[in-house]
Amino acid sequence: MRVALSVTCINDTMFPGTGQAVVRLLRRLGVDVEFPAAQTCCGQPMVNTGYLDEAVPAVRSYVDAFAGYDAIVTPSGSCAGSARHQHALVGRRASEKGLDRSLEADLADAPPTYELTELIVDVLGVTDVGAYFPHAVTYHPTCHSLRMLGVGDRPLRLLREVRGLRLRELPAAEQCCGFGGTFAVKNSDTSVAMGADKVRHVRSTGAEVLVAGDNSCLMHLGGMLDRQRSGVRVMHLAEVLAATEDAPAEVVR
Repeated sequence: MRVALSVTCINDTMFPGTGQAVVRLLRRLGVDVEFPAAQTCCGQPMVNTGYLDEAVPAVRSYVDAFAGYDAIVTPSGSCAGSARHQHALVGRRASEKGLDRSLEADLADAPPTYELTELIVDVLGVTDVGAYFPHAVTYHPTCHSLRMLGVGDRPLRLLREVRGLRLRELPAAEQCCGFGGTFAVKNSDTSVAMGADKVRHVRSTGAEVLVAGDNSCLMHLGGMLDRQRSGVRVMHLAEVLAATEDAPAEVVR
């Protein structure tokens, strides 16, 4: 199976180690994963702020960059959600308005986009990825992965199989962290208040590391944890799952 990595904008520009971890992890599991260099933004920021027409070139680029693969994997619930749900809306509108008359049909023929844990658990049928991470960890299920994709307990099933990892339950885990992309900018006071609640719950677990499947949420919470001098670090789930005894992950962020 030929799988293409959609690394996402935020990982490409700010957290490249996450994309590298995905490649190491999947190749260890025998997956032929490639990185199409032509990829750009999936178009989610434009759609989320109401600029559907402006999202058409980004969605067209997504379709063209990943054409010919069997599947697309991304280390982001929000970008996977955009590809699976928002792209169809953009494609239908583009066809109706004559902005790109073939986009809707091309999207229908495009390979499926999976969030990382969906690909590992559902497609590969694996829960023990051979990882080693000797730290106390708590897991935050991000909103898009939880509500839009319905990834359920897949990330927790993977974490429970990691040798050395001590999983701590996060109180009120289903509550939003307050980031929400432009929400954090337009409603900063509310965003900070929501983040403060989440950070309080994280710290109550006694975990050394907060793990999630979206670096956008981890950036928001990590900044708050750092400013509080909490000692709690944040890591993307892919980096934890990619860690082994021979190649341990550095808990530095």
